Amino acid sequence: MRIRIAPSILAADFSALGEEIATAEKGGADLIHVDVMDGHFVPNITIGPPVVRAIKRVTSLPLDVHLMIADPARYLTTFADAGADFLSVHVEATPHLHRTLTEIKELGVQAGVALNPSTSESVLNEIATEVDFILVMSVNPGFGGQKFIPRTLTKIAAIHDILEKAKNEASIEVDGGISQSNAGDVVAAGADILVAGSAIFGSPDPSQAIEMLRMEGNAGLPATGRKKA
Repeated sequence: MRIRIAPSILAADFSALGEEIATAEKGGADLIHVDVMDGHFVPNITIGPPVVRAIKRVTSLPLDVHLMIADPARYLTTFADAGADFLSVHVEATPHLHRTLTEIKELGVQAGVALNPSTSESVLNEIATEVDFILVMSVNPGFGGQKFIPRTLTKIAAIHDILEKAKNEASIEVDGGISQSNAGDVVAAGADILVAGSAIFGSPDPSQAIEMLRMEGNAGLPATGRKKA
């Protein structure tokens, strides 16, 4: 299994977004994480398809677009056309999750399901064979800079077990409060994609921050037992 680091532009300087993304890419980032918020599903408003399209023009990295919006199925094609390589939708935001995942895949995009902290991992049982990745929120969505919720480690391990039973080697991505101090524990619980905003863009040396996150994450690998390449 390879640990992937996904810097979240929510914590970047939007007045110099191209430069911030270039720094993350040069520093070894694997994905660029883009949080889309609508002020309805979560209490904040961020960006839309035009910004995703602009980001796509300035980076060769895959765009990991997290739709924290109501009725996400309405916008799948729009974000896929804008350049999303990964699209995650919240189980809490759509009543037809299987259909939505199918539509994402038909667009040629990796299909993910996101879970809020208070949502049980058991909701994944019916679609565990269909997902390409699971996005576990380790803070309440809407704002950056929050503290990691410790119980998330138990949820990650439970999701890992669900995917194992489904014989699905889908990635487990974790977003919220990720830092050098907890990256190893998060990976040990079963995660392989670490989303970090403040820990990277709030650092005086983002490249070093990415390197340290990866190093700490790799330290957790022996305990995971996961076989994903």
